[in-house]
Amino acid sequence: MIKEEFMDRYRHSLSHILAKAMIEIFGKEVQYAIGPQIDDGFYYDFVLPRTVSTDDFAQIEQKMHEIIKRKEDWVRKEVSRAEALEIFKDQKFKTELIQDLPEDEMITVYNTGDDYIDLCRGPHVDNSADLSSAAFKVKSVSSAYWRGDEKRGIVLQRVYVYAFPTKEELKAHLDMIKEALERDHKKIGAALDLFMFDETAPGMPYWLPRGWKMYQALLKYSREIQERHGYTEISAPLINNKKLWLISGHWAHYINNMFMVPGVSGYLRADADMAEIAESATDENAPTKTVKMRAGSAIYNRDEIDTMAAKPMNCPNAMMTFKRTTHSYKELPIRYSEYDVLHRKEKSGQMNGLFRVQEFRQDDDHTFVMDSQIKDEIADIISIADEIYSTFGVTYRAELSTRPDDFMGDIEVWNKAEADLKSILDEKYGEGGYEINEGDGAFYGPKIDLQIKDALGREWQCGTVQLDFQLPHNFGLTYINEKGEQEMPVVLHRAIYGSLERFLGIVIENFKGMFPFWLNPYQVAVVPIREEHNEYAKKVVKALEDAGIRVEADYSDNNMKTKIKGFKNYKDPYILVLGDKEAEENTVSINIRGNNKQVHDVPLTTFVEVCKRLNREHTLELAQEFEA
Repeated sequence: MIKEEFMDRYRHSLSHILAKAMIEIFGKEVQYAIGPQIDDGFYYDFVLPRTVSTDDFAQIEQKMHEIIKRKEDWVRKEVSRAEALEIFKDQKFKTELIQDLPEDEMITVYNTGDDYIDLCRGPHVDNSADLSSAAFKVKSVSSAYWRGDEKRGIVLQRVYVYAFPTKEELKAHLDMIKEALERDHKKIGAALDLFMFDETAPGMPYWLPRGWKMYQALLKYSREIQERHGYTEISAPLINNKKLWLISGHWAHYINNMFMVPGVSGYLRADADMAEIAESATDENAPTKTVKMRAGSAIYNRDEIDTMAAKPMNCPNAMMTFKRTTHSYKELPIRYSEYDVLHRKEKSGQMNGLFRVQEFRQDDDHTFVMDSQIKDEIADIISIADEIYSTFGVTYRAELSTRPDDFMGDIEVWNKAEADLKSILDEKYGEGGYEINEGDGAFYGPKIDLQIKDALGREWQCGTVQLDFQLPHNFGLTYINEKGEQEMPVVLHRAIYGSLERFLGIVIENFKGMFPFWLNPYQVAVVPIREEHNEYAKKVVKALEDAGIRVEADYSDNNMKTKIKGFKNYKDPYILVLGDKEAEENTVSINIRGNNKQVHDVPLTTFVEVCKRLNREHTLELAQEFEA
């Protein structure tokens, strides 16, 4: 049996042990719902007579071990729908699951000993003794909605358990979790004053001065590379009328993730009741009648309220930009890069620091090409990804995502597009050198996703290249080909960072806040030892600023050690300590991040040139010249 199959059977069986343990601890009135395995273990959802706390975790684990030691047989039985309903008549969640099955479907149940039975397809172990080497630990408990539907109002307690075949594997995973907590970008972001969140704008980060400098450095690097590859940057409206989203197809496929903005044809006074306007504008089921709104004496019909939406992606705006004029084949490819703010609605439970936000930017691009240019253009995009990811010291793998169930357009066009991408991937990575993710393409075309791996071995989907024959058709886009005839271009949607917010979250955790020199919010800190050294310190600061180095200085009357400690807390790469000798000789003494030794007598001009080189080369490591 391969490891993945073993892990599924192992964890699935342990979830039944957990459910039996919860019944024995909390009583037979426990309602048990579902208990699937997940990447690092499993969970099970319950309705319990009281809330589970961390104080209960040890008792739950002990009870699970006790059940395993009983060496009870696991018996699989096939039953009819009616028999299953009778078996689980006191379990409302199991009953609902059974009622959703076809009338004639054969149902399987598993007995674990004589006193516990569960509805399950299996497979499972033959006897509890098979789990005697089980290495597991209760991770946490949280609230969950039955079938993920908050409207039904059924709240369960979800108990998560880490589970691995051996104690060594469990320990390694727990060590990784501990390391991940130390790298948590939310924790580091707060400590370094990079960003914050507030309940008045859920899932929408406030970028603080230090974090915004880092954000701008990331943008600057992206722009530099794109300019070298012939990209032209545009910017477009952040809010568009519903009409645009209907044309693009996003209204049908993405409406639940869009923020609606009511618009009124006419002038509204500042004292208008905007809550009533919003309700009127977004209620599609409301009868078409006059809607009175407190806006002076003005009364507007519902038909006069135009639905607007904050853009969740840049694609339609790029289409409109291309459409504004006639293009010749000689102009292609045309590459429109765009970094505008995007908004996507998320459920509150799905938001997670910078990893899942409702407001973000992407390093978006929409490139308009002829069929004959697709291969070369995608090859160039992959070369950009290679350069950017290597700059951050991360590796990646490629996935081909194919036609989803809700695809738009002709199936033959899709087949051709998928074949084109497969050919490109075969040539770049070799046949079998990438994965195929069936059914996960965008609704308008197949795509290549680039999954990067961080310092903890976790994978993140960041880069994407999407081949699109649909949006050019929807927007009626054409160019004049070599024969003087109108022809439809193909569009390549492309991002390398993906969401800049998410990418920065990954970077923060990957580097544990110890960023490469070129990316660090402030690259150099200046510490004059006493007040009389401030004048020379200001000279040093100006020399660095003139060279494009991000520098901060502490001219306060605090003692030197306090100043140095403050900058070390911010993890500045270089802290320059300036006293009489440095001022007299036009040199600097350097405290290097991660190095307890101080380097003396470095000419200021030499230090400036080294810093310029580090920015120019985007190196991961600090300068070797100063490693004494």
